[in-house]
Amino acid sequence: METTAAILWERGGPWSVERIELDPPKAGEVLVELGGSGLCHSDEHVLTGDLPWPLPMIGGHEGAGTVVETGPGVDWLSPGDRIIFGFIPACGRCSACSAGMQNLCELGAYLGDGTQISDHTARHHARGKDLGLMCLLGTFAEHTVVSEANCIKIDDDIPLDRACLLGCGVVTGWGSAVNAGGVRAGDTVVVVGVGGIGINAVQGAALAGAEYLIAVDPAEFKRGKAVEFGATHAVASSDEALELVKELTRGRGANVVVNTMGVGTGEQVGASLAMTAKRGTVVVTNLHEATETSVAMSALDLVLMEKRVVGSLFGTANPRLDIPRLLDLYRHGKLKLDELATRTYKLDDINVGYDDMRSGRNLRGVISF
Repeated sequence: METTAAILWERGGPWSVERIELDPPKAGEVLVELGGSGLCHSDEHVLTGDLPWPLPMIGGHEGAGTVVETGPGVDWLSPGDRIIFGFIPACGRCSACSAGMQNLCELGAYLGDGTQISDHTARHHARGKDLGLMCLLGTFAEHTVVSEANCIKIDDDIPLDRACLLGCGVVTGWGSAVNAGGVRAGDTVVVVGVGGIGINAVQGAALAGAEYLIAVDPAEFKRGKAVEFGATHAVASSDEALELVKELTRGRGANVVVNTMGVGTGEQVGASLAMTAKRGTVVVTNLHEATETSVAMSALDLVLMEKRVVGSLFGTANPRLDIPRLLDLYRHGKLKLDELATRTYKLDDINVGYDDMRSGRNLRGVISF
């Protein structure tokens, strides 16, 4: 069939919206009609080269849609089923999945290849070339073919241009605070960077019972939104956050600091560790440049205060369990999705959406199909 997709042909962009050829699904695959896709910063990392994955590539990895056709062997999904994509596949059989670490499924080793997991060939084509897929999904398209391992079936009552946000940003941010950080009632929490990931770390920490919840972002718009989403304080820099944490905790420090900046730095890891309490945790969720190998922090402080620095991928979550639970919170008014989608765009306006992200005008831009 023919469909329309946004393709990155060369590093630095822009996204080119054009017609493509799409092959039918093979064994273990499904053809999906997209209903919504979030404009995540991770796709920007491919554009800038922070993620040096091969091009040309159809972007998008935060999506939800409706199954149109299933390939041989797919017996648990049917045409008409609504699904959210998990941007990391979960086979359910490898050692990681069996140990309750679906976010670290061994199929994730193919995340940057861009081709189908089943046979490592392409289903998407344009200008006589095979097209890769961002995180094996390519949700910046009206239709896509993906592995069933990336699909999480959902009920019909959630609009797809809201449900899509759980394919990456909501679970990643929420889980960074709740799963990786282990936020508990009465904790002091700092979230550094209040974009599509950080705002959900704020949501998660607030519902987990944080007493003091400090959001850090240079954009005044995002600081205001952080308070709406549950932050008790909002400041423009880590230096301000450090002084505020000392004041609020009588010098003890924050129990959890979550780094969710657009692009992480080694210096920020050290700054976050400096405002962390004894046995406190720094969660590093944001991506860093692939070439960065240095982190500036006090190793003595790390040892003498028994502090921890941990990484978190996809919110250290089990998506097949956590996504339905978060959807229930949305149904009961405890999780903000409608407020999270700052602006909605058509696929043709994808470059406008990313300009808005770079300018700090969005928590999350959403493409609505």
